[in-house]
Amino acid sequence: MEAVKETIMNILAEINDELLEYEGDNFFEDGLLDSFMVIDLVAELEERFGIEIDAGYVTEEHFKDVQAIARLMERLCG
Repeated sequence: MEAVKETIMNILAEINDELLEYEGDNFFEDGLLDSFMVIDLVAELEERFGIEIDAGYVTEEHFKDVQAIARLMERLCG
């Protein structure tokens, strides 16, 4: 799971480097991630993990913090 988190952190740094130092529990509520950024994030996750993320998974619940994204990647990657 650590390798997954590291990859996610690298992607988040490219999208908004403020996300690396974030210690809260919801990127959206604190204004660090928006719907346009999520589109970029999903595209990068799909490319780097070699998966396709169904639109049904693109919810605040799955993208609210690094842990949530990592859990989703673990689930989708097997």
